[in-house]
Amino acid sequence: MRSCDWSAPAPPDEGTSYTVKRRNPPAMSDDEGMADTAGEQAGATVSRQPQIVFFRTLYRAAPALALAWWALLVVGALLPAGFAIVTGAVVGAVDGDRSLVGPLVATGIVFTSMQIVNPIHVVLGQNLGRRAADWMNDRLLRATTAPPGISHLENPKLSAELSMARDFDLGIMAPPLFVAMSFIAGGLRPLISGIAAAVILFGFSWWAPLVLLAGWGATHWLLKESGVWKDRNTDEVRGAQRHADYAYRLAVDAPAAKEVRLFGLAEWVVDRFARRRRHLYDLQWEATRLRERSVVSSLLAVSAANALVFWRLAVATADGDVTLGAAVVYLISAITVSSIAFGGLNWALDAASAPAVAVERLAEVLADTDTLDGSHGGTSTATGAVVDVAEPDAVAHAIEFRDLTFTYPSASAPVLSGLSLRIEPGTSLAIVGQNGAGKTTLAKLLCRFYDPQSGSILIDGRDLRTIDLDAWRSRVTAVFQDFVRYELTLRENVAPFGAPDDVILRSLAAAGAADLADLDTPLAKGYEGGTELSGGQWQRVALARAICGVEQGAGLVLLDEPTAQLDVRGEAEIFRRLLDATRDCTTILVSHRFSTVRLADRIAVVEGGRVIELGSHDELLAHGGRYRTMYELQASRFVEVDEQGEEVVYDSLG
Repeated sequence: MRSCDWSAPAPPDEGTSYTVKRRNPPAMSDDEGMADTAGEQAGATVSRQPQIVFFRTLYRAAPALALAWWALLVVGALLPAGFAIVTGAVVGAVDGDRSLVGPLVATGIVFTSMQIVNPIHVVLGQNLGRRAADWMNDRLLRATTAPPGISHLENPKLSAELSMARDFDLGIMAPPLFVAMSFIAGGLRPLISGIAAAVILFGFSWWAPLVLLAGWGATHWLLKESGVWKDRNTDEVRGAQRHADYAYRLAVDAPAAKEVRLFGLAEWVVDRFARRRRHLYDLQWEATRLRERSVVSSLLAVSAANALVFWRLAVATADGDVTLGAAVVYLISAITVSSIAFGGLNWALDAASAPAVAVERLAEVLADTDTLDGSHGGTSTATGAVVDVAEPDAVAHAIEFRDLTFTYPSASAPVLSGLSLRIEPGTSLAIVGQNGAGKTTLAKLLCRFYDPQSGSILIDGRDLRTIDLDAWRSRVTAVFQDFVRYELTLRENVAPFGAPDDVILRSLAAAGAADLADLDTPLAKGYEGGTELSGGQWQRVALARAICGVEQGAGLVLLDEPTAQLDVRGEAEIFRRLLDATRDCTTILVSHRFSTVRLADRIAVVEGGRVIELGSHDELLAHGGRYRTMYELQASRFVEVDEQGEEVVYDSLG
């Protein structure tokens, strides 16, 4: 265990100020500054286009695959134009009584390539889509876990983008990325094919390709198809999708199955799902309907353009201005230009671009986000102090909350308001109070998942914000109400980062889980040889994890409703074991059960964001205040009347 001097360096005085000196850039003229600014803004605008972000993501995820995907896309798109040319060559050879060997061989090569390239491109696109999805998920994981606090995960402004970035590849709002790649290619390929065919038509006349491009291209504007996907992904549509998915999960997921059946909610769930899904379909239909311009307008534009070009081509061929072989080339090319109407930057590209943009934006925002007053390295922006603290000695800590005020980012009212409390090193403190009084919040602040808006938390006289975050968290072990059930072996659940087996076995024994399973047993039935635990058994595993942390050097133990799924006597027994295992630590317990609370050295009653009572169990009972009221209210639940009419008091509370 590495040691640390907690006394140095000391935090600066509150009046100390710091100045950061920056090297001034060379002066530039107003015109130069305006030009540079305009250029930077234009470049930033282009680079931020969703489609550009998506294709950039593909390249970053797998450069070689992305380049190969583009190469095969272009080759596949140019093959129809090549087929028109080789077909014209065959007709020209027949018309001119020339050898057919060369034209037929070329036709066979082009035709065979048309059958081979596209299937290969589909498989390549699927692989690229999977690689890109993995890359985006990896970047999202790194971005969301990088900030030292957790307030960014509860930020309403980021929730929509987090949902988009998290669920993009589940097929909820759009096809998974490996499927979407085929749709994206299916939009781009006809567009390139149509343009390539139009280029060939320049050999016939300069105006013919322009007329056809205008006619077929007008369909995109007349039918307004480019805006359909955006309208299908509004906040209202996404909200309807979430409601429908939630109702669906209530019906098919196991956790809700008992209550759905017990309370007769099956019809209600099905009806709710049907109504939400119908509303979603109505919104999507409204977004998909052809609007503002009629189909007739598109038909007229296309018909006029094609009639003009085909009439002129027929006249030129009849007059002998165009050979028969060239006429075939131009005819097939003119028909191929029509593919422009069926290609483009379609809905699949919009659907794939949205999560790519969300992931990139979240990565950039969270990279610059420090959810705490101090940064990873221990820099306190509140004081300007930079602290480089190594791992501390394995000793208990004195903890003091001094005039603490805290409000959650999404709330308006403070949870804690001017709370002050001191916990002596090596002692145990129980915190009690009504739901929402701020008991769990104190544990979160001690872990530095958040920082208070005002006041301070002192660890052995040092402001917690001036202590290296990683070093501090290595000294804290905890059991939270919503502890994680890892689908790993028992050994890995108790010691995720590893520990000697004898330490793990002692920790399990101290938590009352000595005979739970072999250390190599997976704690999930979905794995070979795996087993499933009850809620109480899982809670003992979580307690063993905390005790193992103490064995490995933690000096502060936080227990937030650690044994809620155990019976009253079992909880008291386990807490006695915990106190014995953590006797050299500072222990803080949050619990509603007074059979456990009374075992702590001191008890703090929190109400209205403040400590209103503080003392031992006996002292608080003698005081006759809020603690005694709560204690007697809970104790009354363990009093029964026997057959003779006499009260029987169970020993669960004392």
